[in-house]
Amino acid sequence: MPLHKDDPRSLGGYRLADRLGAGGMGIVYRGRSRSGREVAVKVVHAQYAEDPVFRARFRQEVEAARRVSGAFTAPVLDADPDAPTPWMATQYVPGPSLAARIRTQGALRVTELRPLALGLVEALRDIHRAGMVHRDLKPANVLIAEDGPRVIDFGISRAAENHNTLTETGQMVGTPPFMSPEQFTDARTVGPASDVFSLGALLVYCVTGHGPFDADSPYLTGYRVVHNEPVLDGVTGPLRTVLERCLAKDPADRPGLDDLAREFAAALPEPESAEPQTMTLRLPATSPGRALAPDATTPPVTGRRPRRRVSRPLLAAAAVTALALTGYLLLGPWNGDGQARTGSPASPGSRWGALPTGWKPWQTTVSATAEHGVAKAPGYEGDTSPACVSDGSSVYCGGTSLLPTRVDATTGRTLWRSGIAPAGVSADHFITTVLGVDDGRVLVELQITDDDGAGKAQSVMALDGEDGSRLWSHAVRTDSLGSAYGDGVTLTQEGDGSTFTVRSARDGSVRRNVPVPRGWLCSMLSAGDFPYVDCGDQSDGSHATRFYVVRPADGSVRTLDSPAQTASFVGVLSGQLVFLESDDQDVNNGPDLIYHRIVRVDPDTGRRTLVPLPEKYRGGLPTLARGTLYLATSSGLVTAFSPTTGARLWSSHTALESPGQASVDPKGRTVYMAGMSGRVVALDAARGTVLWESGARAEVLGNSGLLPTVWFNRGALVLSTSDGTIFTLDPAHPERKAVDSG
Repeated sequence: MPLHKDDPRSLGGYRLADRLGAGGMGIVYRGRSRSGREVAVKVVHAQYAEDPVFRARFRQEVEAARRVSGAFTAPVLDADPDAPTPWMATQYVPGPSLAARIRTQGALRVTELRPLALGLVEALRDIHRAGMVHRDLKPANVLIAEDGPRVIDFGISRAAENHNTLTETGQMVGTPPFMSPEQFTDARTVGPASDVFSLGALLVYCVTGHGPFDADSPYLTGYRVVHNEPVLDGVTGPLRTVLERCLAKDPADRPGLDDLAREFAAALPEPESAEPQTMTLRLPATSPGRALAPDATTPPVTGRRPRRRVSRPLLAAAAVTALALTGYLLLGPWNGDGQARTGSPASPGSRWGALPTGWKPWQTTVSATAEHGVAKAPGYEGDTSPACVSDGSSVYCGGTSLLPTRVDATTGRTLWRSGIAPAGVSADHFITTVLGVDDGRVLVELQITDDDGAGKAQSVMALDGEDGSRLWSHAVRTDSLGSAYGDGVTLTQEGDGSTFTVRSARDGSVRRNVPVPRGWLCSMLSAGDFPYVDCGDQSDGSHATRFYVVRPADGSVRTLDSPAQTASFVGVLSGQLVFLESDDQDVNNGPDLIYHRIVRVDPDTGRRTLVPLPEKYRGGLPTLARGTLYLATSSGLVTAFSPTTGARLWSSHTALESPGQASVDPKGRTVYMAGMSGRVVALDAARGTVLWESGARAEVLGNSGLLPTVWFNRGALVLSTSDGTIFTLDPAHPERKAVDSG
């Protein structure tokens, strides 16, 4: 990942090149010494650096870690625990983590397991001989080098002879699916046998693709580790017997490392002559995608977006919170393997679509020089996170302090930038939102704010798609929740707010003024290119709602009283409106909501069908596409489930940070999601298998709260990042280097 704007460029004599990962207690950088040697530099977060107890623990662990050496560990090369920002440099291992290997290619073959298991036993032997206990042995802390595994991250290990003094702080250290029972019940008793338990859980994960105690929350996982027998479905023969011993609840019942080496050597076959002697990356086997529902791909519901400037400290805190939720981490540092997972997935001809004629991978920015209209973007030093809409051949972007801009999706050329901001209004006082594209017209909302960020004026307008010139414009209430476009009409709240207005996108003429209860808040929405209005009254605690289905031809509407919770509409399936209701946001889940019920509504009769979810799902804004609902948590867990029964179809962990909504390709075989940094993941729609994950593109993370969407230009992908970067990818070869078009 590229360095962020505030990251140091050098530390302790090491020049920092990029980020490898980040976790609850620090950030890992790839660095280079003056002699040219590459190292992994782990830097402690400032809040921990100010804690004298933490400093004492970190100093102790660095001293102990220096004593570890061996073929299967990444040794400590340098450190300064007393620096204003404590850091530690270890050997840099140029290889993916075991977690990335299993995410991208599935469970290991048995012949691959032997060198891994015996290498990890040897690594633990070296760690324990140095008087240490690792305490966080997990797939993300095992790197796959060309000559075998490397155990990394002694950042939360403990010097065994001194653990009694520094583990009495009440802090629980580790990652729940791979922690031992004693780590949950009494951290002061943790010894070398705890690492044996973690090794057993890690190897079960390698064989089956899931841990022996997996659950939906770290708390339930911890309960299962302490009280339940391990789930070893898929583990057979002598290996099962060995792993059962490793996972014994009583540390005294677990084998020692010498015995374990002999048992693994007997239980795991030697590699055949044709098999690799060490772990190597393989392309995933291909399999046909599942037959999807005949419904056309449904674009995400649009219209629910930030409408006002929010204080920068609050937005920054929200962004930090979202990024800090990555993984199951309770206190562990260095979470995330930080590897860019790119590759050439198998059978591109059957999965990936044809690229546009003349296409090359390109990258530009929203401030690139435009060929027509306003050539240069207005000067603004703050956050300019764009929100974009695509019509397939072009991308139209707006945002805070951004003028509407059209970018050619095939070449990356900025075709025009429209000068719609009134004369004399500085860039930090306007916000533009692209609502949609209609037969050569680009529908845009313009908001002018005062010095405090409150709305002074607001309008909806149509621009000529060829040159960005204004075709028509009408005023909108400054306190409305925003406008929307769908199927040839715009939806706005105008006048005193007692109605919403349906206008023709062609000429701006009014087709219908629809009365709404005075004082109710109404959101203008679009799903599958059709317009809807969602209104609610929360003033008296009744939570009454009304939902309006707009018929664009004449502006008439069908009114449904209290069909479902406000802000829960996700789309249409087989002619029925689909709502996904959530509980109030739980502060323990950060920005994620907890979803508990599906409501399906017949738009003609108003008849409701209630479907309680068989389990509660967490995530951000849901997506209904091709008969499947998709959710993603702020930490990158993607879940697919049925919109008719609520049954889980699959879940998959990704490295995305604060991902946006899902996009499904026209063939219905691949699901794409993107994070705020521009990292993209491709998942098999049938099974949820991660096909590839790209590297990040943004140099800094914006704080607008706008989440990215992946758009399609025939077989190419187009998307933007939070720092204003716009780029394209070939999904069959996501590693191809982009050409700068800006």
